[in-house]
Amino acid sequence: MIKHIVMWKVAGETQEEKLESIQKVKSAFDGIADVVPGLTRVEIGVDVSRIDYACDVVLYSEFESQAALDNYITHPAHLKLKEDLAGVRVARYQVDYVADRAA
Repeated sequence: MIKHIVMWKVAGETQEEKLESIQKVKSAFDGIADVVPGLTRVEIGVDVSRIDYACDVVLYSEFESQAALDNYITHPAHLKLKEDLAGVRVARYQVDYVADRAA
């Protein structure tokens, strides 16, 4: 299994604008697991710490294999999602790793 984690700082000068950007990210991922083969789990989390160095939103997802993750990157649903979210992020961080089966 491959775990794919992405964190974003989102655009917005005010708290309301940031919340609007966060909602846009959350909505963009609705139903994507149903259309991307090998994507087994999608979870969107919103930061509650409000620490200045924290990201605003995190995507936690699991894929059956590296091939499934590779397919996701070029899948039309993911490409549309990226297009829909253009301009929403101001910073993005990503980690992909093979899950430890013993854990």
